[in-house]
Amino acid sequence: MTRYNVYVFLFDGFADWEIAYLMPELKKSEKINLKTFTIDGSSITSMGGLKITPDFSLAELETNENSLLVLPGGDAWEKDEITGTDNLVKTFYESNGAIAAICGATIYLGEKGYLDGIKHTSNDLNYLKSVAPHYKGENNYQFEPAVTDRNMITASGISSIEFAREIFRKVNLYEEKFIEKWYQLFKNGIWMYE
Repeated sequence: MTRYNVYVFLFDGFADWEIAYLMPELKKSEKINLKTFTIDGSSITSMGGLKITPDFSLAELETNENSLLVLPGGDAWEKDEITGTDNLVKTFYESNGAIAAICGATIYLGEKGYLDGIKHTSNDLNYLKSVAPHYKGENNYQFEPAVTDRNMITASGISSIEFAREIFRKVNLYEEKFIEKWYQLFKNGIWMYE
């Protein structure tokens, strides 16, 4: 069985709730090799005050076609305080590795032109246009909680459950029927028996 590599980028002030639904499901799966990383391998503190030691640094990360890069949101994206990710994102993009970005991380993708030719979403179209001046993907913007197009997943910051669902689909974590059950349980408090 080929394992899917899911790499979650962490940085000081990342929005911890945006990956809270995602991480436990991926962690318990034998299909997934889930790892966290920071630029230099140092510990960081999330927006909610969680002190986290990553698995490794960006330099130690290996990509292939069975890899997914997760970029959580946080104010640092909007303030352009995150440096060092350009080559990694470019490598994922050019090698057809999947990229999943939520909230503020969509600013980065929009600013760098990765969203211009695909369907995508963010916190709001006007928000994205105002904080990413080089963004040119307005015609492809979808007013949806989360969107997957080709190997790119984007989501609004208030859509962490939908974000997780799209990632589960991308990595074939469960059969679609079970993914929908999971979604209904966490989104609406309904467990579907059939």
